[in-house]
Amino acid sequence: MSAHRDNKKTTAIDILARKGGEPLVCLTAYTSLTAQLLDENTDLLLVGDSLGMVLYGLDDTLGVTLDMMIAHGKAVMRGSSKACVIVDMPFGSYQESPEVAFRNAARVMKEVGCAGVKLEGGVEMAETVEYLARRGIPVLAHVGLLPQSVNTAGGFRSHGQDKQEADRILADAVAVAKAGAFATVVEGTVEPLARKITETIDIPTIGIGASPACDGQILVTEDLVGLFTDFTPKFVKRYADLGQQIADAAKSYSDDVRSGVFPGPEHCFAMRPGADDDDSADD
Repeated sequence: MSAHRDNKKTTAIDILARKGGEPLVCLTAYTSLTAQLLDENTDLLLVGDSLGMVLYGLDDTLGVTLDMMIAHGKAVMRGSSKACVIVDMPFGSYQESPEVAFRNAARVMKEVGCAGVKLEGGVEMAETVEYLARRGIPVLAHVGLLPQSVNTAGGFRSHGQDKQEADRILADAVAVAKAGAFATVVEGTVEPLARKITETIDIPTIGIGASPACDGQILVTEDLVGLFTDFTPKFVKRYADLGQQIADAAKSYSDDVRSGVFPGPEHCFAMRPGADDDDSADD
């Protein structure tokens, strides 16, 4: 059953229950307006640290701060009434220890009011995932290509090409599922590996550049609609070209202003009838 056939907010438990069922529809959101536009047709909205690149023009996600994630998380919560809202934990906010991760995740949960947090990593983060889950913080895991570790992983590339790497990523997925994550993102892996992960673990897999066999899919919304055009990953299907439409609209506006066509009389405020009568009273 679709998560949006009633008016209740979708929870992490609802997402977990979708394992093997109707595919989960997930997108990123960073603003209240975007959340409003996406809410009705999505099960999960991720306030991703990809906002660093998409909104702030950073080269990667490493410069994103906890305060940035909280501010955008609050905005998305104001625009969402149904979707499950999850907030990314930025680089450096959870890797030090489970205790530090809990302190920062608890701050996100309290200040944003979101349904849970997402963090990257597999076997090495399983203890932290369990620590958070046992203390009431739902965790969306993330295995495969890890954007926050791109500097130590050889850049943005597909993962699982050789057996050793594939076995490691599968072990990561098993570890976070066992630790209590309610679902996991599987990013940038070869299709057979993502399929095997989905068949092996008992929590939903949400693919991005992975496999149609995953329990759901997620994309960066700005990629989906053609607003972020610095590069287009292989796994993105572009459903609109809003970036070009905005550029075209700006050019039309510019032409109209410079030629004197805009604003026209229909865009101006007229005087109220009789408003200038007092000026002629002494004539």
